Amino acid sequence: MKAARWHAAKDIRVEDIDEPQVTPGDVKIKVAWAGICGSDLHEYLAGPIFVPVGENHPLSHDKAPITMGHEYCGEVVEVGEDVDDIAVGDRVAVEPIYNCGHCAPCRNGLYNLCENLGFVGLSGGAGGFAEYSVVPARMAHKMPDDLTDEQGALIEPAAVALHAVRVSTIKAGDTAAVFGAGPIGLLVVEALRAAGAAQIYVVEPSQTRRDKALELGATRALDPTAGDVVEEIRTATGCGVDVAFEVTGVPQVLAQAIDSTRYEGQALIVSIWEKEASFQPNTIVLSERQIKGSIAYRNVYPAVMEMMARGYFQAENLVTKRIEIDDIVAEGFDVLSSEKSQIKILVKAPS
Repeated sequence: MKAARWHAAKDIRVEDIDEPQVTPGDVKIKVAWAGICGSDLHEYLAGPIFVPVGENHPLSHDKAPITMGHEYCGEVVEVGEDVDDIAVGDRVAVEPIYNCGHCAPCRNGLYNLCENLGFVGLSGGAGGFAEYSVVPARMAHKMPDDLTDEQGALIEPAAVALHAVRVSTIKAGDTAAVFGAGPIGLLVVEALRAAGAAQIYVVEPSQTRRDKALELGATRALDPTAGDVVEEIRTATGCGVDVAFEVTGVPQVLAQAIDSTRYEGQALIVSIWEKEASFQPNTIVLSERQIKGSIAYRNVYPAVMEMMARGYFQAENLVTKRIEIDDIVAEGFDVLSSEKSQIKILVKAPS
């Protein structure tokens, strides 16, 4: 079967490989659609970050080259022994987290904080940029009949956004800022709207993405190349927002996100970083602000699918391009690297 595999930074190849095989506890999925994630782009431009190189990942037992793709859905075509809650023919969205189940965070139910955290399609395994994927049955969530396959490919990134808002201190009636209006940033805007944020300020250089943020519920969209966005936010709110979400991974933006919050405000970091970022600690100390991180998601897929059924996180609002797997580098990764008007690119699985 065809699969898009990561060999090194700037070296993703569409290759013919053997179909993955089912073992006890697994399900085999005929992939429908898979999205290109910002994490995938980080691996392409500056990896390895999550990709194991040299040594096998302790949970996937795999190393580069690996089949990429972790935002995906499809139809179950085979189930392994000991799988009794998923059947052939079920449409499923994959929650691609590898966790050990034994470390302290796992024992406390915080499986996304596993000490050996990994992701199918990033840390190894049979990722979604292929015709077939095999994953542990616990990773497969049955999709409601009224969700399309394209919606299914958006469940994973929507889960990232919803989890970020859930672990923040945001409350109904609060003010928020979102730095970065890529796919996750825009999904954060929608999650904030659902959480009852009274004002949502978005900071984004792309006019197309600023317009989309306003369409999805942002109160105001600011261009960071046109002025002092921190001052604009602080002036508009009186003293800063309650919570700022950093969703760019750009070092200088971290300080802006912190500075845009009020006294006792919170800056929540959602991005995965390619390099270090700095800020002046006194901006935290003297205003008793908080900095918190958010990684992936836990126990949130059912809520995401319910919200999709209610009209949130809709594919028609976010998907800007659909491509074939043979074009994944030129029309996918390279386009996302250069065209900031693109939001979410979906890859059609080979048949």
